[in-house]
Amino acid sequence: MSDKTMPLTDLPRHVESGMTVGIGGWGSRRKPMAAVRELVRSDVTDLTVVTLGGPDVGLLCAAGKVRKLVYGFVSLDSIPLDPHFRAARESGRIETSEYDEGMFVTALRAGANRLSFLPTRAGLESDVLTMNPELRTVASPYADEEYVAVPGLRMDVSLVHLNRADAAGNGQYLGPDPYFDDLFAMASEKTLVSAEKVVPTPELGAGGPAQSLLLSRMFVSGVIEAPNGAHFTSCEPDYGRDEAFQRHYATAARDPESWQRFTRTFLTGDEASYLAAVEEFHASHEEQAS
Repeated sequence: MSDKTMPLTDLPRHVESGMTVGIGGWGSRRKPMAAVRELVRSDVTDLTVVTLGGPDVGLLCAAGKVRKLVYGFVSLDSIPLDPHFRAARESGRIETSEYDEGMFVTALRAGANRLSFLPTRAGLESDVLTMNPELRTVASPYADEEYVAVPGLRMDVSLVHLNRADAAGNGQYLGPDPYFDDLFAMASEKTLVSAEKVVPTPELGAGGPAQSLLLSRMFVSGVIEAPNGAHFTSCEPDYGRDEAFQRHYATAARDPESWQRFTRTFLTGDEASYLAAVEEFHASHEEQAS
């Protein structure tokens, strides 16, 4: 099996301006945040981002990387809305296609199966059709029924973060939910996987049940070892969401001056600098608490 490992700093070489980029995870859970931060540091722009969004969307919007967003929701889970996304959405700075969650997953399934669309009842007689006038309905050839014809989502590249991966690109989740990372991979021309740890292939089988082996190497182009690569979102069971830092992020995002300080502190350096700054943030807060 070929070795697909690569450094995080090589990620922007695989993402070009104008591409459609899928981002796995769910809300503020197991997001490929190290990969997103690397895109923020790059000169890539004009992206169409496809995601069940969280702070990945907020950071990319704040950095001016997003032209269009295709999404089912954007939430920080314990905080209802990402402030950067809200500002971009309300100001009209980005184009949007907002789907019902069921429609979004149907669109991923269609893309994963190389289909131009799949029918679904989700979204019928709702404002989703009003907000997305390009959507069409289709009559069943077998019954007197009508469905929403959701167009398949295909992406140039998808970014996902998992607990473990091997060098060949087989990926494993160990938390409570696979989300839809496997669909993102199958619906993309190229998938880059970051993982908390890259391990020998036999350790994947020993580390969890067969169903935890979520991604096959045949859908993966690159593997990045990125400890704490989902921070500040959760990556159960390796770590939970960093709620204190997420609150700090959301508070800073509401004020331009505070956001400039946040950017200087956490986003101007490399990933090692980011993690060191996070450690310093927590040490400072512990001192203040004591």
